[in-house]
Amino acid sequence: MDIRKYTGYISEKTMMGPNSVRILAELLDRYPLRLGADARILDLGCGTGLTSLVAARETGARVYASDLWIPAEENRERFAQWGAGEQIVPVCGDAKELPFEEKQFDALISVDAYHYFAGSKGFFQEKLLPFMKDGGTILIGVPSLKDACAGRSDELLSDWLGEDAHMFKSPSQWKELIGSDDRFAAVETWEMDCFEEAWGDWLASDHKYAGSDRPYLETVIRPYTCLAGICIRLK
Repeated sequence: MDIRKYTGYISEKTMMGPNSVRILAELLDRYPLRLGADARILDLGCGTGLTSLVAARETGARVYASDLWIPAEENRERFAQWGAGEQIVPVCGDAKELPFEEKQFDALISVDAYHYFAGSKGFFQEKLLPFMKDGGTILIGVPSLKDACAGRSDELLSDWLGEDAHMFKSPSQWKELIGSDDRFAAVETWEMDCFEEAWGDWLASDHKYAGSDRPYLETVIRPYTCLAGICIRLK
């Protein structure tokens, strides 16, 4: 995927962390979503909708852009400005209580959001799996702890993240939390290659939270964390 097509959409006004377009690009390059106009994608924790735009443009599918923090009307206006208002449906809601029908989606993507709500065993099976069609694909990119540091999030990250340090799991821990299910064909987790570029884009921005993260790059973020990729394929 050529992320240069989306450079004009990426700014301190639309970024909310490490460059979500780079993260999604790696996920889609590794596991392409071969969908069409009749397909439905859930973008869970979409933020300002950058990933929803990419998913819509790259696949041609209809995207449901769901976020708890960003009002649906705000995203609706943004999607209309981007010329994607007919293809992306904004939703404001809690990932723990999604307002969708069973087996509504062919694919699910979640970038820089999954750690906020899915840190308990069985969450995926109970809260997300019912909405997925058979044969579906789930692609997740999430800030994480390196496998070599597994189990030490509070010790290593609390200076940076405070009480939220516990949300960072290692790729192997995410795989364990997702667990197994009769509907799973495969579950894979890995440390993503786009870590340096995604974080570099974010820390080079003028966003106030990027400024708060910047002092921790060399002491905490680079030594102990990674971006974890997660792919779940359904039977």
